Amino acid sequence: MQEEQAAENVDFLTETKNYLIDLINNPETILPIVKGIVLAILIYWIGKKIARWMSNISSKAVTRSHGDQILSSFVSKIVYYLLLALVIIMALTQLGFQTTSLIAVVGAAGLAIGLALKDSLANFAAGIMLVMFRPFRIGDFVDVADVSGTVKEIKLFSSYLRTTDNKNLIIPNSQIINDVIVNYSAKDTRRIDLVIGVSYDDDIKKAKQILLDTLTAHDKVLSDPEPKVMLNELADSSINFTVRPWVSSDDYWPVRAELLEQIKHNIEAGGCSFPYPQRDIHLFQKSSS
Repeated sequence: MQEEQAAENVDFLTETKNYLIDLINNPETILPIVKGIVLAILIYWIGKKIARWMSNISSKAVTRSHGDQILSSFVSKIVYYLLLALVIIMALTQLGFQTTSLIAVVGAAGLAIGLALKDSLANFAAGIMLVMFRPFRIGDFVDVADVSGTVKEIKLFSSYLRTTDNKNLIIPNSQIINDVIVNYSAKDTRRIDLVIGVSYDDDIKKAKQILLDTLTAHDKVLSDPEPKVMLNELADSSINFTVRPWVSSDDYWPVRAELLEQIKHNIEAGGCSFPYPQRDIHLFQKSSS
């Protein structure tokens, strides 16, 4: 085996030597080769400059239109590498390479890689949609993929949420885009929906007025839209009122807790009550006859 390898090396060196001797004896054959190499280098150098320039232009255009750094960086890189690939193919063509077969090989390799990474590509595509359409932004409180939290970061493959008990959640973007997205921070105001039940023995007009006075007395309850108190249901054990004040989105949970506490105190102080669920049982005794 070693002898065969040595013989192949000698043959290769001999062929290389003969090729170089032919080039020296026939200098006119060198000129096209040198010209092709020089043109290929120029094409690559100039094309790379143009690709970088177009990348910067696309990045600035996206920043002006969307103002998003993630989308801007992504578009910039895509433009740059697509143009750079085109420049490399042009340079290889100038050197005499058959780029048709190269493109076919690259396409087949891309298809194989795409099939192998289909889940990652799904997350990637979902990340692009999240960045472009913006169903939520950093700092918004959202419900996504059956979890709730504050959005801390949006990347092309996954998004990062912080829960109210300070846990970090990393959620694949494909799960987010394929599920219902509830954005609690999309609007500046939110409505608090409460159901308050009072006893059948209470004066319902008085109870309704107590509830309305409690809402209007709170300094963080908005006057526009005005708070509503409506009789909602004559339930089994109570008369239920629907209580709907509007507050700033940032004040939702603190105001909700404060209103529940104040309603409990004011209802009882006003002579009304909160009934417990109850059933009336009637016993009938049969006569001995």
